[in-house]
Amino acid sequence: MLDIIRQSRLQKVKTLRDLGVSPYVSARAGTFRTNTAKQIKSEFEKFEGKQVTVVGKIVLLRNIGKIAFATIQDETERIQLFFKDGDVTELEYWQSDELATNKKIKLSNKSLTYEQLNLLDVGDYVQAIGTVGKTKTGEISVMVTSYTILSKSVRPMPEKFHGLQDAELKLRKRYLELVSDSELRGMFVKKAQFWKAIRDFMLNAGFTEVVTPIMETTTGGADANPFTTHHNALDEDFYLRISPELSLKRLIGGGYEKVFEIGPCFRNEGIDDEHLQEFWNLEFYWAYANFWDNMELVKNMYRYVAKTVFNRSVFTMRGHEVDFAKDWNFIDYVETIEKELGINVLKATDQELKNCLSERRVHFEEKANRERLIDMLWKQIRVNLAGPVFLINEPTVVSPLARINDQNPTVTERFHVIIAGSELGNGYTELIDPVDQLERFQAQQSLRDSGDAEAQMIDEDFVEMLEYGMPPTTGFGMGERLFSFMVDKPMRQTVFFPQMGRKLKIKA
Repeated sequence: MLDIIRQSRLQKVKTLRDLGVSPYVSARAGTFRTNTAKQIKSEFEKFEGKQVTVVGKIVLLRNIGKIAFATIQDETERIQLFFKDGDVTELEYWQSDELATNKKIKLSNKSLTYEQLNLLDVGDYVQAIGTVGKTKTGEISVMVTSYTILSKSVRPMPEKFHGLQDAELKLRKRYLELVSDSELRGMFVKKAQFWKAIRDFMLNAGFTEVVTPIMETTTGGADANPFTTHHNALDEDFYLRISPELSLKRLIGGGYEKVFEIGPCFRNEGIDDEHLQEFWNLEFYWAYANFWDNMELVKNMYRYVAKTVFNRSVFTMRGHEVDFAKDWNFIDYVETIEKELGINVLKATDQELKNCLSERRVHFEEKANRERLIDMLWKQIRVNLAGPVFLINEPTVVSPLARINDQNPTVTERFHVIIAGSELGNGYTELIDPVDQLERFQAQQSLRDSGDAEAQMIDEDFVEMLEYGMPPTTGFGMGERLFSFMVDKPMRQTVFFPQMGRKLKIKA
């Protein structure tokens, strides 16, 4: 059936060319539009009786003899075109009025007659000139006096009432879902506003935006398995960064005091509702401030984003109700686990940690190290927290880059933002002691050598930078997961083109 439709439409392409009409207009010919569909419909009184030029994709098409209707869609909205036999003329030039550009505009292609409407199909992009009015049913429409084709569709759109139903196919052919789903398009506009709000907040707080490398010879800044690539000119393998952290802290060591970066990171880990292998991330570093200053700034930033982008403070996320405007409490990592699970993770042996996980039927690998075991215990509690709250006093063993707490050397000056059962932000007072940092890197490298692919590597150049001196600094990072929680959708649904692989195998 598809082949028959394609052949029919390809024949229409040939017919258009035989008529001297380009089925695919060159940008050099110019595509002229005086107003968007949304402008015309939202300000109908202003445009009624006025001549306009509109462009868009045909999403509905009906020809009932002497009259015909087409609904076209531009980025802003849909609007109806009304065609009447005898009213459609082959115009070459037309004079615009005060609502347009006050100059003669040439139609971007040879115009078509009323009889040639049968050369159009749903999916085609068209340009139409006409006056704004209403049909007998009250539908705001452009009463077409001249029209032409801009781009011919040779493959039919999904059936209009049901469209794409397969969840994975929607992600693979996102362009088709975007055409039919205005709410989805609106969500991505919100996402652009989300990053703009964060950027504006950071700039207004006096931070300098910077760009650091994505390819690194040594990667670090988080516990994750990196992607590798090969640099042909240097004939060396590089890693795609899992975090810009170590580069940004080098800038603090170089004399900057407040820097941030918004950009992509890559982590070769599992796929689920909260994780992507490629994602956008904010990180900032702030000299002469500590993690208490950091938490105050972060709280204000999250509230600013909620208000600026969504104009509200209360959200439903993953079954939790979250109010960003309320007080953000603090919870202690070790005390909370002991209270809820009856085990002190600082004093327990590795076997006791494993026994506690086994009692709760949590799967773990027998060779899992202490850091992983403690983290898995914490996750059993985290899922029940609505937040927003700050998790503090995290053990040194799970925080290889954070400064040790001066009053309690078993924990660090690190915090996580906990919202709707997940970690939606991570910050700490940075480690600036080069000897301490090297020892922690070495401990991480030992874990890596023993088979933990997510443990961090030794970055000798970073340690050398610390030996030259780095001021007291606090840092913070958060990914686009926060946005996916704010719109309460899985992360894959909040990126345009998530990695899906060549085969149909990832449930959306």
